[in-house]
Amino acid sequence: MLLTAPPAPAQDAPAPETAPAHRPATTNVVIETTLGSIVVALETERAPITSANFLRYADQHRLDGTTFYRVMRLWDPQPNGVIQGGAQGDPKRILPPIAHEPTNVTGVHHTKGAISMARFEPGTATGDFSLLVSDVEGLDADPKAADAEQRAGYAAFGHIVSGMDVALAIFEAPIDPEKGDGMLKGQMIAQPVKIVSVHREVPAQP
Repeated sequence: MLLTAPPAPAQDAPAPETAPAHRPATTNVVIETTLGSIVVALETERAPITSANFLRYADQHRLDGTTFYRVMRLWDPQPNGVIQGGAQGDPKRILPPIAHEPTNVTGVHHTKGAISMARFEPGTATGDFSLLVSDVEGLDADPKAADAEQRAGYAAFGHIVSGMDVALAIFEAPIDPEKGDGMLKGQMIAQPVKIVSVHREVPAQP
C-alpha cells in the first residue's frame, strides 16, 4: 500500500463582492429658531416634488421670520404629536401649491422626527409644514381606506438629523386655550416660536 498524504481540505470559494446598498440622496436644511436649530435631511430622491418645494421656500428666504405656531398633542403618554410652522397663508410668502406625494409611493413615512407638509385637500400644500415628535402612523397614506383623506394621507419628505431637543422644547410651549378657530382652537402656541431662518446646511470644510 502506498502511503499518500491526505487530500488538502477544499478551499472555500471567495465570497462574491457585493455592491454597497444604495442610499437615497438627501439635502440637509437648517431651521434656526429662537430656541435653537433643527437640521432636517430632505428626501430629494424619494420625495422630489415636496423636497424641491421646501428648498424653494428656503432658497428664497420665504420662511425667514415665520413661526412655529401650533402644537397638536395626541394620545398619552407624552410627548406624542406634531409641531407646525411656516407661512400661514401669507400671500407675500406663499408660492403655487404642489402635487401630492403619498407615502405609499415615496416610502417616506410619518415616524418620529419626520417632516411633513401641512395642507387642506391633497395638492394644496404650499409653505406650512409639521415636525413629528413621535410616530404618527395615521398620517400615512392608506390606499384601502374608505375615507379619501386617509387614502391620500400627508406627504412626509424628510427627517430630523439633529435638534430633536429643540423640537421637543417647542412641543412643550404653553398653549392659549382660547386662540385659534375650529379644530385649531386649543392647539395654538401662546407665544409662537420665531423661525429666524431656513437655509441649506453648509458642508463642513475638510
